[in-house]
Amino acid sequence: MTDLRRFKGQVALVTGSANGIGKAIAQRFAEEGAKVVVADLNIVDAEKTVSEIVKAGGTAIAVGCDVKSSAAIEAMIATTVENYEKIDILVNNAGDVTISKHFFETDEAWWDHFLDTNLKSQYLISRLVAPLMAKSGKGCIINMSSGGATRSHRGMVAYDASKGGVEAFTRALALELGPYGIRVNALVPGLIATRPEHLADGAGARRDATIPIGRGGTPQDLAGPAAFLASEDAAYVTGSCLVVDGAVLVQQRSPQIETFPVSQFPSVDSL
Repeated sequence: MTDLRRFKGQVALVTGSANGIGKAIAQRFAEEGAKVVVADLNIVDAEKTVSEIVKAGGTAIAVGCDVKSSAAIEAMIATTVENYEKIDILVNNAGDVTISKHFFETDEAWWDHFLDTNLKSQYLISRLVAPLMAKSGKGCIINMSSGGATRSHRGMVAYDASKGGVEAFTRALALELGPYGIRVNALVPGLIATRPEHLADGAGARRDATIPIGRGGTPQDLAGPAAFLASEDAAYVTGSCLVVDGAVLVQQRSPQIETFPVSQFPSVDSL
């Protein structure tokens, strides 16, 4: 029988957890007994999420953090340790998937934004949290990847590159931290509706039609897998990328549901 309080006494830091997948994961850890740090750039929504967790009987605090800032990351971790004394579980969920551009229309700032937000942030946060875990002899780090790590999206060269880096980082970090009792894995979400526009104007139906399991994903679909990776049930799982996508990645994706179709490519005359 699964222990529904299996994270009692543990502290979970979840970045980008004011909304969407991060929020669902934070709520799941709180439901299972963890003290949760809801860290997000949007402190107002982070505080709302904390209120929901506390109302449901959980324990949590909200911390504002821009994961592109080393100073903000240091402050986030300091606040976590000040309140809860340790960090047992780190979920590097914060990231950005917006701002689609064709390669010809991109610039260095666009590239740096995605690499800094989606990849460098995971390094910076893990670099400060891992020594704390090592001192206690155990810990779990879960990084958020994407199907873009192994497949490609049109208009998302930098995003896909950042997520490819996340998976390489996850594998390498698992080797480096394994001897210290720290496991490192990644979650690979599929087509998950995290914002209202993902379902508006028939977008949800078009998305669902491409998914072999027969329905689109929700943030809650990632919460269970995250809890598994952080639990003792996954004690021998490290360096893995767990795909949670309803079998989207095992099929050949049809072009009619591309979010950045060829019709939006710049014309040669505009170059």
